[in-house]
Amino acid sequence: PGGLSAAAGMPMAGGAGGGQPSWAQQVHRLAGDEEGAVAPWKPPVEDVFQAAARRQSAARPAGLGKRLLARLVDTVVLGAVTAVAAVPLGTKAVDHLDGKIDAAKLSGRTETVWLLDGTTGAYLGIVLAVILVFGVLYEALPTAKWGRTLGKKLCGLEVRGIESHEPPGFGGALRRWLVYSVPGLLGIGIVGVAWCLFDRPWRQCWHDKAAHTFVAG
Repeated sequence: PGGLSAAAGMPMAGGAGGGQPSWAQQVHRLAGDEEGAVAPWKPPVEDVFQAAARRQSAARPAGLGKRLLARLVDTVVLGAVTAVAAVPLGTKAVDHLDGKIDAAKLSGRTETVWLLDGTTGAYLGIVLAVILVFGVLYEALPTAKWGRTLGKKLCGLEVRGIESHEPPGFGGALRRWLVYSVPGLLGIGIVGVAWCLFDRPWRQCWHDKAAHTFVAG
């Protein structure tokens, strides 16, 4: 009986269960807070915005092979849409010129038949307008918003500003498209495109220099 009463008078070490206090209880006892809930330890998580900023600032100019492939894809898309307007108008232009030539033959006089007149000039203007307007919708707008066209998306490329490493905005994207397309229509665009072969360190074409952009891989 004496042993039983002594045992009953001793405090239990582990509470109701009679065992040792849990690890969480020991932590709270050392901290002077036995009532609070234990927050499990979590490893520090990197801030997603800082990580994105670091990835952007670490971007480097893309390889020329991927850039060429992306441009070919975009050119095929632009050419297909342009052909929808150009083929019917081209057929009308040919018929118009054939009619002028036949009329000159029937006149019995030597006459000069101009290939570019009011009619054919109007057809040509419509085709050029289609190229420029669709180029704004297909190239300038997506470049301004996402930094890439369909071709660049397929090849994993992005157009970024030299200073900001962000998409160039509509003004820069439109300037970029016009400096690419207008010399191309005039037949000297190949020089501006080939400029990236020698440019350092950003490998810019003329249209990149005009918009202060580069193509990132």
